[in-house]
Amino acid sequence: MPEGDTVYRAGRLLDRALSGKVLTGSDFRVPQHATADLSGATVVGTVSRGKHLLTRVAGPGDGERWTLHTHLKMEGAWRVHAPHERWRRPAHQARVVLRTDDAVAVGFSLGIVELIPTDAEGEVVGHLGPDLLGPDWDESEALRRLAEAPERPIGEALLDQTRLAGVGNMYMAELCFVAGVHPATPVAGVPDLTRLVRRAKQMLEVNKQRAAQSTTGDLRERERMWVFRRDRSPCRRCRTPIAVDMIGPADRRRAAYWCPSCQPAPAG
Repeated sequence: MPEGDTVYRAGRLLDRALSGKVLTGSDFRVPQHATADLSGATVVGTVSRGKHLLTRVAGPGDGERWTLHTHLKMEGAWRVHAPHERWRRPAHQARVVLRTDDAVAVGFSLGIVELIPTDAEGEVVGHLGPDLLGPDWDESEALRRLAEAPERPIGEALLDQTRLAGVGNMYMAELCFVAGVHPATPVAGVPDLTRLVRRAKQMLEVNKQRAAQSTTGDLRERERMWVFRRDRSPCRRCRTPIAVDMIGPADRRRAAYWCPSCQPAPAG
């Protein structure tokens, strides 16, 4: 699943390509909005909220304001093409197409596509915790929300977008490693939760402007991560083979990676 910095970059891409421009056409390839037509509307802007994207448009004149709410889920992506450029993914994967005179924005394999009144955005993102890359980032509130369930495993808590918004599997694994805690460690057992949250923000901030994410500081292909997707490879610190297992509730299980030596499992 894309991380918050990936979604942030997608939002910036759409914002640069479409903001202030009039839509010459739109194509919603999802049943609930198959007849929607935004032609003639002006794109006000696109913002990211955690892993959600909100593209706001205004109808001609003093028309209604609508928000296109999209979520990449596991395989989604937004791409922007020149009007006659060949798309970089198959057309059958397209879920939304927005056209202007000089650009075609295509949302491929999007997990969520909703067209809602702009004043109803709170109904789709109001449940989220503080956004690590948002202008309203609130460290104290994020810490308060994490501490509400002190016995919850820190790996699960970091993935819960209602605690803080923007952390996915990769950052969860990397954050637990640099903090020296096993993903199953209870929130209350994390030695310095404030430092962990600050590292989360630092990691996303550093990576939000580049496509090649790195938590080690090394941008070489096989050197960018400490533990994520490095199962059975030696730990970069102690050479112990990296372990992997599934964590979380049965309906939301995710792969977690850790070093058994640097991140010993909690007692019991």
